[in-house]
Amino acid sequence: MFIRSEPTLDRPDLQYHFGPIHYVDHGLTKMEGHGFACGCLLLNPQSSGQITLKSSDSQVYPAIQPCYLAAVADMEKMLYGIKVTQKILDQPAFDAYRGERIRPAPGQINTDADWCEYIRNAGETLYHPTSTCKMGQDAMAVVDPTLKVHGVEGLRVIDASIMPSVTRGNTNAPTIMIAEKGADLIKGV
Repeated sequence: MFIRSEPTLDRPDLQYHFGPIHYVDHGLTKMEGHGFACGCLLLNPQSSGQITLKSSDSQVYPAIQPCYLAAVADMEKMLYGIKVTQKILDQPAFDAYRGERIRPAPGQINTDADWCEYIRNAGETLYHPTSTCKMGQDAMAVVDPTLKVHGVEGLRVIDASIMPSVTRGNTNAPTIMIAEKGADLIKGV
């Protein structure tokens, strides 16, 4: 599901994911019993992190600072989104399926500040990283329109990282398109 956090927006900025499973810590934390989960995802966040090299040795991992929710507007949108999530899950249509809430625990959330703390602590990224090797011709671009890395001979980047900005929705189809175009460029088609 996609919604707008503000009625004046020209397109949705929040996406919802629902699953008929307990979903804690990317599914790594085992939960007892049956359950379901619903999460809100902020599309096109204003917060921006950075990835920097720690060494010229390719075996040394880079330093990653994601800076999630650094922009005040991002937290405001997530706060709105999680409140909508609660309204949805509190609907009578879920009564036959909903037991006692597990996350956040009953009584854990009393104020907006509580919700913000919960969002900071329980929020997770999804599996669609993009936009770390921007395609374009400007000073921030890493690859050109033929997916060749600026200033490096014989190297292309052909994945979702070349997206100049995060798409508003799932990245599978655009990533497949990038791969198909990249293959055509390599073949000279």
